[in-house]
Amino acid sequence: MELKEAISKRKSIRGYKTDPVSKEFLSEIIEISLRAPSAMNVQPWEITVLAGEPLNELRRIIMTKLDSGSIPVSDFGSVKPYEGVHKERQRALGLELYRLLEIDRKEKEKRLRWTMKGLRAFDAPAVIILAADENLDIRMAASDIGGLVQTICLVALDYELGTCINSQGVSFPDEVRKITGIPESKKIYLCISIGYPDWTDDANELSSERESVEKAVHWVGF
Repeated sequence: MELKEAISKRKSIRGYKTDPVSKEFLSEIIEISLRAPSAMNVQPWEITVLAGEPLNELRRIIMTKLDSGSIPVSDFGSVKPYEGVHKERQRALGLELYRLLEIDRKEKEKRLRWTMKGLRAFDAPAVIILAADENLDIRMAASDIGGLVQTICLVALDYELGTCINSQGVSFPDEVRKITGIPESKKIYLCISIGYPDWTDDANELSSERESVEKAVHWVGF
């Protein structure tokens, strides 16, 4: 697949087939993606790939914690809510997703089930977790990790795999550490759900909009 086509075709996949993804494919995707840009070649990313019974066990633990009233958290503290145009974009995407899933805003049980699916990393057969040493500058580490994540998502298309970049799947970082062995000295940034898309899943019909170049770019000196 040509690069421009891959960039245009990439989308968040929130429904997956149960077919496992081979370690060989995942290793090839990551090996290629490790050529992603890194400031001063620091390569801050630390990658853990989770699948099979350990991933299922993490999901069981998360569901148990939710049933007991535990609240999802983050290694980076509380998330500042979106405001203004950013809130509008977020809301528009959520409304369209719920429309496709036929979830009315008053149907709390359906909304809860969908939220819980997100916390299970959308039940993908594999999850790629990105962490970095806590002593690194967060701004630089996040920038490099973002480049790696985008590259992984694009390369995955060549293997007919879908991806969804998300933080829900690692929103209980202490439990993630228990299963994966990621040490306390590493901040868990996000994860990538990866697997073969289930195109019968209504959630995969969602396509997000992007602003035009005219709105997104402020030109100076042209």
